[in-house]
Amino acid sequence: MSAAIETEGLTRGFAHGLAVDGVTFSLEPGQVLALLGPNGAGKTTTVRLLDGVLQPHGGWSRVLGLDPSVDGDAVRRRTGVLTENAGLDDRLTSRENLLYVARLRGFAVGDARRRVDDLLERFGMIERADDLTQGFSTGQRKRVALARALLHDPEVLFLDEPTSGLDPAGTRDVIDLIDGLAAEGRTIVMATHFLGEAGRLADRMAVLHRGRLRAYGAPEDLAAGLWSGVGAELDLGAPADDATVARLAGVPGVQQAFSHDHGARLVVDDREALPHVVARAVEGGLPVYGAALHRPTLEDVYFAIERRIADEEGALATDGFAAPDGVSS
Repeated sequence: MSAAIETEGLTRGFAHGLAVDGVTFSLEPGQVLALLGPNGAGKTTTVRLLDGVLQPHGGWSRVLGLDPSVDGDAVRRRTGVLTENAGLDDRLTSRENLLYVARLRGFAVGDARRRVDDLLERFGMIERADDLTQGFSTGQRKRVALARALLHDPEVLFLDEPTSGLDPAGTRDVIDLIDGLAAEGRTIVMATHFLGEAGRLADRMAVLHRGRLRAYGAPEDLAAGLWSGVGAELDLGAPADDATVARLAGVPGVQQAFSHDHGARLVVDDREALPHVVARAVEGGLPVYGAALHRPTLEDVYFAIERRIADEEGALATDGFAAPDGVSS
């Protein structure tokens, strides 16, 4: 089967500069893509280009074999979108918000009511079906908006910051819902800042920086390209400071060391290096509560890529070349 989404040199500029700069990738049907990058990286612009809301200034894209810049309506009939702002009409109830969109999409009245109630039931909102959405929590609004995005049973979902503004319980609930949608075989593009959730869901990750695609692939494949050794974690009870990181990085067999939530994460040549790391930490008077090898997470891979980008831009600046201006997504 052909790719669900593919782009070649996709480019879009605004008055302040390029927001998307020559982006090329391919996503297979049923895969989940985490679209990652700092604010202004071009994530939202990329989603809008793929859904035909914006026209490209260069390159091309195909979604389900269709060109969004030409066949935008056809693309949107087969895709669903969840924006960062749920965009509900607070003058309407949950059911009315969904019925309105269902009727716009051509559902017959009876079919629309059945479909709406099925989705409200699925997303745990049927008891609030006749309540005005004004006053709903952010999590409840996201549930209704996600139900709206699924009304027409789309093959592809574009999710822009789906957990933004949610508390931990709401975040867990929405991620569980997205996980269930992915298990159904839908192709999902998820633009997000939340790396833990992205790591749980993503088959592929794309790292955008200043509009350019700086890394793309399966997290484990990208990790293999970043590190030749084995990941390890040292639990020190608190994030390692710079002096501790430098001490650990100096242990023979340690390729990289960096601070983490409860200590340090390392890349070592092999498992034989780990006892030496523990010994060096103890010699420095540090409490060691645990040490273990671990598989690099999407979060590890993302921050390693960001450090590499920062090093490259720092080298350019040192050589007398100005770094590109930032762009907004």
